[in-house]
Amino acid sequence: MSFYKDLRLKYKNHQLKVALKKANKVFDFSKIAYSKKNVLIIDSIIPEFDKDSGSRRLHKIIQILIKNNFGVFLVADKKEYKYKTEYVNHYKNLGVVVYEPSIDQNGNFITGESFILNILEKIDFAWLHRADVFKDYVDLVSANKSIKLIYDMVDFHYLRLEREWEKSNDKKIKKEADKYKYIEVENCKKADKIITISDADKLALNEFYSNDDKMLTISNVHQHKGIKQKLLEQRSGLFFVGGFSHKPNEDAVSFLYHDIMPLVWKENKNIKVTIVGSYPTKEMLALNSERFSVLGYVEDISHYFNISRVFVAPLRFGAGVKGKIGQSLEFGLPVITTEVGAEGFDFGVHASALIDNTAQGMADKILKLYEDDALWMKVSDASKDILEPFSVDNIEANVQKVLNDLSNS
Repeated sequence: MSFYKDLRLKYKNHQLKVALKKANKVFDFSKIAYSKKNVLIIDSIIPEFDKDSGSRRLHKIIQILIKNNFGVFLVADKKEYKYKTEYVNHYKNLGVVVYEPSIDQNGNFITGESFILNILEKIDFAWLHRADVFKDYVDLVSANKSIKLIYDMVDFHYLRLEREWEKSNDKKIKKEADKYKYIEVENCKKADKIITISDADKLALNEFYSNDDKMLTISNVHQHKGIKQKLLEQRSGLFFVGGFSHKPNEDAVSFLYHDIMPLVWKENKNIKVTIVGSYPTKEMLALNSERFSVLGYVEDISHYFNISRVFVAPLRFGAGVKGKIGQSLEFGLPVITTEVGAEGFDFGVHASALIDNTAQGMADKILKLYEDDALWMKVSDASKDILEPFSVDNIEANVQKVLNDLSNS
C-alpha cells in the first residue's frame, strides 16, 4: 500500500496535515527552479514505465524533454494513492518536479489542482496524456491563455472499444465507444496539437476529425538490442506479456489458451507457454498449469525474451501500436500476431508468415516458426529494420517538432 493511500485511510482533515508535516511532505513553491521553457504533463497515474507500454513511452518523452532543457512538471490525476513512492522518487531523480500530496509553508493541504494553479503562469505547454485527462483538465490549464495544449491520445479509445463491440455485440461497450468518440473529437477541436501513436490511428481519426496541420504521430520507442543472448537451439516455449488491467490482453490470453493452444498441442504437446503481466485477474490465474504458466508481474522480463522460441500476441481488438510487439523485436524474438497486433509495424515480406486472425492460422504459423530454423533466423534478423521507425532519434525529432511548431504558431 502506498504512503498516501494509507494516510487517507487513517487520517482526515487536520490529522492528515499533521501526518504530512511529520513525514516532511512540505512543498515550497518559491524554491522551484523554472527553465526557459516548461512543460506540464498530466497522466492518469505517475507513469509506471516498467509495467505498461503507454507509461514506457511517456517516460521516454520525459527523458527527451529533460535532455533538451525543458522544465518538466508531472501530475497524476486526482487520487492520492496513485502516487507510488518508488515512481515519484524515480522521476524526481531525473529532474522532474512531481506533484505529490503535501502541505505548503503555512500548513495548508496542496491538492493537484492547487499545485497546477500555482505553477501555471510559468508553464508554456500542457501535455495531457489520454482522453479523459485532456477532457478533465483542459479548462483548468486554459486559465493560462498563452499555454499550448497538446492532446496525446495514447491510442484511439473509440476505435479500440468499437472493435471490442464488434466482437462481443455488448450494447454497453457500444455505448462506451460512442461516448469516447464524442470525447476524443471534442478534445481534438480544443487541442493545439494532436499526437497519435500510429498512422493507422491517425487515419481512423480522420473519419471524424481531420486537420493534418494539428496532427503528428509519436509512436513507442524501441531500440534493437543486437545480441541474441541464447542460441536458437537453446530456446524453447512461447511467451506473452501484457498488463491485465487492459481488456485486450485478457481476451488475447483467453483466445490463446482455449482456441489456439489445443491446436498447437495436437501437433506438439511439448510446447510450453509463459504468460507475464501485471494485475492478473482470477480468470487469468485459473489458467495456470505446468505447460501454461501464468506468472503475473515480473520485474525483469528480458530473461523470457532471451530464452523463448516464439512470442505470441493473439490480440483480437485494440488500437495503437502494441508495445509488446516492439519489445519482442528489440530482442530479435520473432512474433506471431493478428492484424490488430501488427498495426503500426511493417513486417514486409515476412507479414504472411507472422500475421493471422484465426485460431487455426495462428496455430499453423506458430508451429512453422517453432520448427523452421531458417525462417526463424530470417525473421529475427529483420527485426532491426522493422524497428527503425521507432528509434530514439526519430521519436526525439518528432517531440521537438511538436514543441517547435507550437512555439512558432
